[in-house]
Amino acid sequence: MAGSVIGGEDPVVIVGMAVEAPGGIDSPRSYWSALAESRELIGPLPRDREWPLARLRALGRTPGWSDIPDAGGFLSTAAEFDPAFFGITPREAIAMDPQQRVAMRVAWRAVEDAGLNPAALDGDGAGCWMGVSVLEYGPRMADVSDHSGFRLTGSALGAVAGRISHSLGLLGPSISVDTTCAGSLTAVHQAAVAIRAGDCDWALAGGICVMGSPGMFIEFSKNNALSSDGHCRPYSADSSGTLWGEGAGVIVLERESRARSLGHRIYGRLLGSRVNHNGKGAPLAVPSTAAQERLIRDALSVAGIPAELVGLVEGHGTGTPVGDPAELAALIKTYGSPTRTDGGAKLGSVKSNIGHAQAASGILGLIKVLLCGAHGHIAPSLWSDNPTEAVDWNATSLRLATKFEPWEPVDGVRYGAVSSFGVIGTNAHAVLAMPVLEEDVDV
Repeated sequence: MAGSVIGGEDPVVIVGMAVEAPGGIDSPRSYWSALAESRELIGPLPRDREWPLARLRALGRTPGWSDIPDAGGFLSTAAEFDPAFFGITPREAIAMDPQQRVAMRVAWRAVEDAGLNPAALDGDGAGCWMGVSVLEYGPRMADVSDHSGFRLTGSALGAVAGRISHSLGLLGPSISVDTTCAGSLTAVHQAAVAIRAGDCDWALAGGICVMGSPGMFIEFSKNNALSSDGHCRPYSADSSGTLWGEGAGVIVLERESRARSLGHRIYGRLLGSRVNHNGKGAPLAVPSTAAQERLIRDALSVAGIPAELVGLVEGHGTGTPVGDPAELAALIKTYGSPTRTDGGAKLGSVKSNIGHAQAASGILGLIKVLLCGAHGHIAPSLWSDNPTEAVDWNATSLRLATKFEPWEPVDGVRYGAVSSFGVIGTNAHAVLAMPVLEEDVDV
């Protein structure tokens, strides 16, 4: 990665990444192929989790409830785990939330992608931050079962980051973050803050979502905010609600000086990030345009660049009738200047491909932006050919990413941004810079 240092004298950079997503995606390479080819990775509700499928599918016939489609974005490898590899007994492994298991596997791959030997890190002072939420796996601790004795560590949210640090032997901060759907982007922000503060020299950060129960489908059925047709259609006039998905993503962060001294490949610079809250006023779960606008402006200020340089915005884009218009209003006020002469920023959401991966959604969007930057192309957002009429598209330069197209750099740099918003009022935003890589992109 050539070019002058952006984002301060010694910015935090991303030097490794790993991902698992629906449709058998298990690497950045396969993830990019799916995005570039506009593939939808949605499948039927899982048949191997003992979910009450008939009851779920009939719920829409109950007054006050909406239909639950036989669809979602599910990890095909959620149940796969090699406990011996990580020094865990089979009895303990089965009592562990699969979010712990998948997170350990993906973190290991991210470390390898950064050019490090995961088996040689014991005693290293690196940190780990992971976004995760409770998704109801296994029996309660209060229930006497064959898994008693392992349910405390098996169900604790803190064990997601803790398992990663334990398996690698990392001695730095190890923190699981639950800001619901803003979890992974909040984790990235906190990891970068810790590196800048000297709490650790490098860190793992990301998020995980594996649904141990159909609870999220039931909750949104009651709230009438669930997709009725089995598709997640961000910013579309055809959207009827969100569709739940799963996934995991982990990145490796460190100072640029350290990356260069160790010869690490640099995917991009984290120019700036911010996390805020909606505050009081509207109900807790209702998004705030004002808070999101304030957040974006603060992140851009920290990044030290004007909004007009940003060419790709990976939005939250859940496809809900309340969330999308509120988010679009904030994005238009910040990134949608009508005076831009470069065609304007492109907007998309990977939820159109994989569904809403909740606590992992932000990191999956961030990795998408990094891959777009590395390959010099913007991947299309599905279902964007009929934009919502909730905003006046003629009054903004912001445009939905409707096709696979070249992403032209500005003075050798591509600038992108990522948003995540949580149902408990937490908002997160990050601004990235990706100087043009060499021709042989190997991601």
